[in-house]
Amino acid sequence: MGKDTVRDELLNAAGEIFAEKGFKPATVREICQRAGANLAAVNYYFGDKERLYIEAVKHARRLRERQQPLPAWSIDTPPAEKLRIFVTTLVRRIVGTDGAPWQLRLLIREIMEPTKACEELVQEAFRPDFQLLLSILNDLTGNTLPPHRLQQLGFSLIGQIVYYRVHDKIVGMLVDQDQLDKHYQPDQLADHISDVILAAVSAGAGLFAEEKAATNVRESA
Repeated sequence: MGKDTVRDELLNAAGEIFAEKGFKPATVREICQRAGANLAAVNYYFGDKERLYIEAVKHARRLRERQQPLPAWSIDTPPAEKLRIFVTTLVRRIVGTDGAPWQLRLLIREIMEPTKACEELVQEAFRPDFQLLLSILNDLTGNTLPPHRLQQLGFSLIGQIVYYRVHDKIVGMLVDQDQLDKHYQPDQLADHISDVILAAVSAGAGLFAEEKAATNVRESA
């Protein structure tokens, strides 16, 4: 196998095993055996087990992103349409079933119990995506919200998406299977979440304007 092939095989094998067992119970030996690689390969490519874990988590994130890339939009695309595109992409990445199951299991495990890997995910992927979301929400609200309100609105949106993944078993207990099949597929959830956020923005337009005015008064005092 070529150099890049060995590295990718190690990342895929490590991702599967870390997703199944977590960091501590997984061993470098079993990862190498599954990857068909020499035991020294982990040290050669990654340095140690912790770095292998971090790179496996980041590898899982990159794979999800490649499977569901964020489409480009023109400068004339309305903010509401940008929001729907963004939400649909995020729902497909987090709730969708494309790709190997270990990818999402590993990412959710890391998000629920953050390590240094999560710190790198935030800097490399989550923060840029969140800033993009905030810019869309800022356009939707007419630049009337202070940063903390935009952030809270963004977290409300993301929280809805994550709930359907993290608590999918509870959703399945509360909702009949025929309803799940008809109304809880990724694109349907994306439409619902987009509608909720757009309705919140519309209903809160006056409140947002008042809060902006009050903020300006405080800052000028």
